[in-house]
Amino acid sequence: MRPGSPGRYDPVMLPDRAREPASDADLLDAYSRAVIGAVETVGPAVVRVDASDARGSGVIFTPDGFVLTNHHVVDGRAAISATLPDGRSLGAVLVGRDIDTDLAVLRIGGSTLPWARLGDSRQVRPGQVAIAIGNPYGFDHTVTSGVVSAVGRSLRARSGRLMDDIIQTDAALNPGNSGGPLVTTSGDVIGINTAMILPAQGLCFAVASNTARFVAARLIRDGRIRRSYIGVAGQNAPLPRAFARAHQLAVSSGILVTSVEKGSPAATAGVQDGDVILAFGGEAVTGIDELHRRLTEELIGVPSPLTVLRRLERRTLTVVPAESSRTRQP
Repeated sequence: MRPGSPGRYDPVMLPDRAREPASDADLLDAYSRAVIGAVETVGPAVVRVDASDARGSGVIFTPDGFVLTNHHVVDGRAAISATLPDGRSLGAVLVGRDIDTDLAVLRIGGSTLPWARLGDSRQVRPGQVAIAIGNPYGFDHTVTSGVVSAVGRSLRARSGRLMDDIIQTDAALNPGNSGGPLVTTSGDVIGINTAMILPAQGLCFAVASNTARFVAARLIRDGRIRRSYIGVAGQNAPLPRAFARAHQLAVSSGILVTSVEKGSPAATAGVQDGDVILAFGGEAVTGIDELHRRLTEELIGVPSPLTVLRRLERRTLTVVPAESSRTRQP
């Protein structure tokens, strides 16, 4: 093939600089420019949240002043304010909060408010650059960067419920970062920073932006997240393999009911202490966390089959889940 022919790169035809490998300085400059660009895009929308004796971070995610932060930053606090990077301190109203995802939405007033865009966390990949912006230990508008360490993690909320679709990152977080954004180099918010594991280093977690978007929409609409409950307390219980085969059970574990709330949907359905829950809504449940996931808003008031094992006998009951308060069992 002749030099310069289509389909072939001929080094003779390329400028000398095009053949030179990028220097470390060039690569570092590119990385720095990417981080700087993201911070300049999102940074103006990151606020310091002061709630009585607690201090954390938040991010304005709509032009009309809605702010995402963590539930544990504002829980039980009467007076809340938000301070912008430009120095403005604005009173904040609590719109709603959800302890089970550790998210809360505030509303602040003011003109020409900056705001950040919530990205699509389904597009996040391990290894991509992640940037955290927040106010750790009172050091306002602190930037740390790292990578997305993993996606799809699960993390136990302070309510005891398991949070799914958690992003793990090694971007350093400290007390005060809670509620701040985790950001891509393109300036999309992909998570709301929620926790770190101490004394470990580089184990930090954020609630994925798609979860945050869903929760925020419901909090703005209803002031709360509606979930269903049936009113049992229980623990995960393994089923012996021979026993499962003998009873033609497709699961190896279930939920041993340790108590039934008086007057609850489970009590009305006839669930008893000592029952082992095997399936709900026609699908197997292998543990308490799986039952939690099934008890969504859509099932409130909907009769649903509940399969239990009682004294070596399999029974199917009909339970009608009711709306849950966060102090109830599943």
